[in-house]
Amino acid sequence: MGNPILEIENLRTSFRIKDNYYAAVDDVSLTVKKNELLAIVGESGCGKSALAFSIMGLHSKANVEGNIYFKGRDIANISPAKLNELRGKEMGMIFQDSLSALNPLMIIGDQIDEIIYIHNNKLAKKDRKEKVIDLLDKVGILHPAFTYNQFPHELSGGMRQRVVIAMAIANEPELLIADEPTTALDVTIQSQILDLLKKLKEDIHAGIILITHDLGVVAEMADRVAVMYAGQIVEIADVYTLFENPLHPYTRSLLNSVPNSNVVQSELHVIEGIVPSLQNLPREGCRFSPRIPWVDSSAHEKNPELHEVNPGHFVRCTCYRNFYFPEKSKGDQHHVVS
Repeated sequence: MGNPILEIENLRTSFRIKDNYYAAVDDVSLTVKKNELLAIVGESGCGKSALAFSIMGLHSKANVEGNIYFKGRDIANISPAKLNELRGKEMGMIFQDSLSALNPLMIIGDQIDEIIYIHNNKLAKKDRKEKVIDLLDKVGILHPAFTYNQFPHELSGGMRQRVVIAMAIANEPELLIADEPTTALDVTIQSQILDLLKKLKEDIHAGIILITHDLGVVAEMADRVAVMYAGQIVEIADVYTLFENPLHPYTRSLLNSVPNSNVVQSELHVIEGIVPSLQNLPREGCRFSPRIPWVDSSAHEKNPELHEVNPGHFVRCTCYRNFYFPEKSKGDQHHVVS
């Protein structure tokens, strides 16, 4: 896969609430390589979308600290004009809500044409129209020439999402961020959108960040996985390692909450508690500890760090060594501790 196309170092994104700033993304470091799909998973409110918007420079009122290197260039500390040159051309984003991502007063063709024109104004209008129709065909829209002249409200949710993808890939970006791209779509359309992302990875060899809470999607799509909780990365591993030998209590709890057709169980595991709000987030100690009260406080680090337990496999806090599910016997945890 070669050298990283994206390197994030100690990223902290804070939002102002009344008179104080609170970090929604707290000291996150990640890399993405060309032709790699990195999945970022976690519950709603854990900071996944805030991280994506930070990478793209789309927060208008947040305080963003740290470094974001795209092809070796620190895009966290460049002018908005320079960042605009990259967005839509070398960096693309597929937004979660396709309806709000599209202009309701412009036909579909003009919206995609605009993306192409901004970054390649020497291309003739006729050629741009051909490219737009080709893009609509590439993302699986059956009548692309007809759809070119339609407005967003005339399209189904699945078709609008395909249009948003067409816009994101119009200039063949080297980095593509997909923020919950299949939210609110039916299962058949979800599958088609995910197949499309796979094909895009093969065709344009982009580095892709896929943000999702769907572990089934992760298992099918990802090369590596970063698990996020309360603004921090708590575990990173390749997809096979993460599913075969999850270590962090949060990762194990997420996986244990998914129905398993191979295991007969009377009820699903429910993770105790909820992700704390920004204002109520514990900033010291293990942030997941309040949700696993049966694990002794001595098992947690005072300042939990990411530890490389095996090559490429990082886990935050030492509490994973003492974690177990209270509803199971300790000898029946189906887990290998490193």
